[in-house]
Amino acid sequence: MSKAEKKQKAGSRQILIPLIALAILAIFNLIVDPSFFSISLGVNSQGDPVLSGNLVTVLDYGAELAILAIGMTLVTAATGGQDISVGAAMAISGSIMLRVLCGETTQTSVLHTPIIVALLVSIVVAMLFGAFNGALVAFFKIQPMVATLILFTAGRSIAAWINNNELPIIDDPKFGYAGGFIPGIPIPTPIFIAVICMIVIALLLRFTNLGLYTQSVGINEESSRLNGLNPELIKLLTFVILGVCVAIAGWIKVSRLSTINYSTFAKDIEMDAILAVALGGNALSGGKFNMASSILGAYVIQFLTTTLYRMDVSSAAISAYKAVVVILLVVMSAPTVQAWAKNMWKKLRPHAAVKEVG
Repeated sequence: MSKAEKKQKAGSRQILIPLIALAILAIFNLIVDPSFFSISLGVNSQGDPVLSGNLVTVLDYGAELAILAIGMTLVTAATGGQDISVGAAMAISGSIMLRVLCGETTQTSVLHTPIIVALLVSIVVAMLFGAFNGALVAFFKIQPMVATLILFTAGRSIAAWINNNELPIIDDPKFGYAGGFIPGIPIPTPIFIAVICMIVIALLLRFTNLGLYTQSVGINEESSRLNGLNPELIKLLTFVILGVCVAIAGWIKVSRLSTINYSTFAKDIEMDAILAVALGGNALSGGKFNMASSILGAYVIQFLTTTLYRMDVSSAAISAYKAVVVILLVVMSAPTVQAWAKNMWKKLRPHAAVKEVG
């Protein structure tokens, strides 16, 4: 078997993890409540056609998490750690966007600047904060979770300070298009934004060496340095890319609300982003990754969240359910557990070992 075939086989095996989880959730909902999968076409308060249903909700609200999973996957692969500040960073980028659009007022129906300008400003700010986190990790050799704990702690206070601890409100309906529906298009806009982000990252991984360099640094930093790579620069770049993802996800989130609540905005989303990477079968210790698996993992998590809400589970208890999943995934991804599972498989299927040697 060639290296390309082995790589393709490993990738196919890895994506089975979120696919199996998705199948289990689908079967569970099909048994408990078959109406879970119904989709209807109705009209919103403005009289525009819109699609509604649980599956639409999964794709709609899973878009933010899928976008974050893109950046979190690269950070995890390159550094062997996770950024726990993405929720706070989303609050900062969302607050910046509202400040640029509202100006000095706290409520406006007339935007002070074009939305695209406010988005670009928020992206630049998020990239700078991402570079700050990346510098702490790459140049000061601080463990990623510890380095990002600084922004995790201070981020929401910074977001509140940007708008003088006030809650700006935008009444212009055009601002709500990114988090809702574009008139005449029944599909939620966040779905399109997520697809665009997926296409962009797919092109980057296909036509650049971003994926190869990221994996090389994550597998063996010193070896990659000897081969002419700059591990510090690559780690910094992954955090900057995550910053872009944070700004786009923050744009969608703040567009849904047309305002921001600093204490609850994107609360606990960092855990979901990390869980998406783990559920995608990617090692949390870094190295090789499968971007498609991480993105699918994000939608599986949203599927789980929607299922729990459908079962009337309180919002306070949902995090506990997800925490159990995180523990199981971390244990399953441990090298000792994987080695044990592999040995058990060889004992159950002796001919599989012979075939592998051949």
